[in-house]
Amino acid sequence: MTDPTPYLRFPGTAREALTFYGQVFGCAVQLHTFAEFNRTDGPGDAIAHGYLADGPVALFACDAAGDEPAFRCEGMMLALLGSARASTLRRWFSGLSDGGRVVDDLQRRPWGASDGQVIDRYGLHWLIGFEGEDSD
Repeated sequence: MTDPTPYLRFPGTAREALTFYGQVFGCAVQLHTFAEFNRTDGPGDAIAHGYLADGPVALFACDAAGDEPAFRCEGMMLALLGSARASTLRRWFSGLSDGGRVVDDLQRRPWGASDGQVIDRYGLHWLIGFEGEDSD
């Protein structure tokens, strides 16, 4: 792994969140529980380590334990600019919007590129866009 990869601590929703992202991005999801890691600082079925595997987006997550702060996103976006075909990026935007909030609709800009922003149901702020024609 050579790129920075987000590692998020969720407030008991890591399993749901990673499963959601796996569905949106078409990735396999690997989940390991506190019980598997012999951790006793939270429920046995809580996620001690999970990640998206074999897909276009890299993301790690776990459930916060004890006094660990849970993930909160302010002043940061995860950019997926030109990272896939336009049709795929549109599908991802739509998927991330489900249960989330569209900040700026995915649309063609005066300079010719298309982009948009969405905050998904788990609080991640995404910037999605592509250059050129909006059809594949």
